[in-house]
Amino acid sequence: MTIKNIKPNRFFLLLILCIELGCINSSNSKQENKKVQPNIIYIMSDDHAQRAISAYGPDLNKTPNIDRIAKEGAIFKNSFVSNSICAPSRAVMLTGKFSHLNGQTDNLRSFDGSQQTYPKILQANGYQTALIGKWHLKSDPTGFDFWSVHIGQGDYYNPDFKEMGKTKRYKGYSPDIVKENGINWLENRDKEKPFAMLLHFKAPHRNWMPALSKLEMYEDKEFDLPSNFFDNYENRGRASKEQEMSIYEDMELEWDLKMNGAGTAFEKEKFERKLSRFTTEERQQWDAFYNKINEDFKSKNPQGKDLAIWKYQRYLRDYLKVVSSVDDNIGDVLNYLDEHGLAENTIVVYTSDQGFYMGEHGWFDKRFMYEESLRTPLLIRYPAKIKPKTVVNGMVQNIDYAPTFLDYAGIDTPSGIQGESIRPLLEGKKDEIRDAIFYQYFEYPGPHAVKRHFGIRTSRYKLIHFYYDVDEWEFYDLEKDPNEMKNQYANPNYKAIIKELKIKLKDLRTKYKDSDDNNFKIQTQDLKSSKG
Repeated sequence: MTIKNIKPNRFFLLLILCIELGCINSSNSKQENKKVQPNIIYIMSDDHAQRAISAYGPDLNKTPNIDRIAKEGAIFKNSFVSNSICAPSRAVMLTGKFSHLNGQTDNLRSFDGSQQTYPKILQANGYQTALIGKWHLKSDPTGFDFWSVHIGQGDYYNPDFKEMGKTKRYKGYSPDIVKENGINWLENRDKEKPFAMLLHFKAPHRNWMPALSKLEMYEDKEFDLPSNFFDNYENRGRASKEQEMSIYEDMELEWDLKMNGAGTAFEKEKFERKLSRFTTEERQQWDAFYNKINEDFKSKNPQGKDLAIWKYQRYLRDYLKVVSSVDDNIGDVLNYLDEHGLAENTIVVYTSDQGFYMGEHGWFDKRFMYEESLRTPLLIRYPAKIKPKTVVNGMVQNIDYAPTFLDYAGIDTPSGIQGESIRPLLEGKKDEIRDAIFYQYFEYPGPHAVKRHFGIRTSRYKLIHFYYDVDEWEFYDLEKDPNEMKNQYANPNYKAIIKELKIKLKDLRTKYKDSDDNNFKIQTQDLKSSKG
């Protein structure tokens, strides 16, 4: 049938229909081509050990809200940091660069806020950005439309915040306040723009002061000792033997374990400054709980191994109570996203600035390249792109966070960023993005006396070089010795593997622009700083 044979009325009807169909197709095409940028909520706690998250292992505690991120998204089984200490780890996360390049090699320096960070890049590409919670980088935050951060390390009770340059005291418990300020910012943001909010809990950082509502939690639980709790560091070098992070020898009775009058005058003064932030009612409730424990401790007067075990139990109870508060507040954030229709297009990340020792090797704290402090939890939910219950086994590091966020936002990663986007791992397009990771630690001499070192870890092997006041190597076969109890560096059976690892370590240092000259410069700067 030709057009001239179509009756006029039918012709116009077909013409209108064609126009309408064309409009619909055009509209759909425009919708498909429109870039939908996801929102980002990056949640980071401080010193949260992987095994203190039940998604990683249910034996120690329960974290149902953090676990929910894994159930509805992805859990990373091999997530690592590049420098296991607070300020350097945060700087790596922001810049996507190793410590020797971003300048934040230890907790003493002030972060150079003029340098490129991923929040600045997001902000320049239409994102609203906010930072709420722990900062710990001394200089004021840059690249954020709004920021409200703990002053220094921050306080658990009735803390002071520096908020857009002005000091403000909040009444309440730190994890609750951080969550409430985060949700308040979400409520008042510009709803027409995508957002990136960094929500940083100071918890569960030392000295582990639980919420009053959690004081009785875990008090009836006896935690199993790690198999190497009474490690004597045989077959290890000076670094393990000379550290000052022993639960038995270095964990303070008053400051860490709340035993009034049991510590030195310095401990007492330090702890009283924290207790002075309580209201009268809060202090009464706190004292009523810990005084009972204090009297029981004095009456039993544990010594030797009994004292070490007592300290371990007290430490874990308080630490895990604080973790429980973090988990509660994460649940509130997830519920807010659900209730406001934001969950589908929002990337939610939960991680920690590093791992932490929970009695392994008899230790607390972090810093070493050994597994417990090298590993950090990483769980990511993004319903629009990530399938529920995704398990990622490929090795990732915190240098990878910045390029991942930029990738999902549709922004090209600048050449200076050293990490890789982990998006292919999250979406099942790759099994791995690297076959080895590089690690470095600089803060020595310093707290806990962990010697300077750098090293390489593959899926099976780990090679560490301790330097500065020593020149020692350690090598571990993680398949045969997952607890890193015996240094096999001198074992001739591993000679060829160690040789290969040294070559690969040299290649990684070249790739990441690290060298012995860099380390010498940093060492020289430290010496000048200490003399100044």
